[in-house]
Amino acid sequence: QVQLVESGGGLVQAGDSLRLSCVASGWSTDNLAMGWFRQAPGKEREFVAAANWSGSRVRLADSVRGRFTISRDNTKSTLTLQMNSLEPEDTAVYYCAARGGPQEKDTDSDYDWFGRGTQVIVSS
Repeated sequence: QVQLVESGGGLVQAGDSLRLSCVASGWSTDNLAMGWFRQAPGKEREFVAAANWSGSRVRLADSVRGRFTISRDNTKSTLTLQMNSLEPEDTAVYYCAARGGPQEKDTDSDYDWFGRGTQVIVSS
């Protein structure tokens, strides 16, 4: 069983930056692809970004490409989402996810574990 704990959310203004972190425990992250999803009020959970087991290959949603960066440090079992040029449309609860396979995916049903989420609010 993998436990995922997110941190770094908060209330910021449009144009600001935030860095989200996710720490995994209970399993080595060396063989796990990991990603970020988000869910805004009244909307379905959507894909944001994902990295393969080593971080050598990443995927980003079109809506965040060029603004967000995903990275990971397996020595610290940590996944990071650097979010720049934040927009009010980025307001959501952000969830860290991990899957029992090395390849990154962009569908939440492909992931086996999710954290409880961290709230991001971007004011205009």
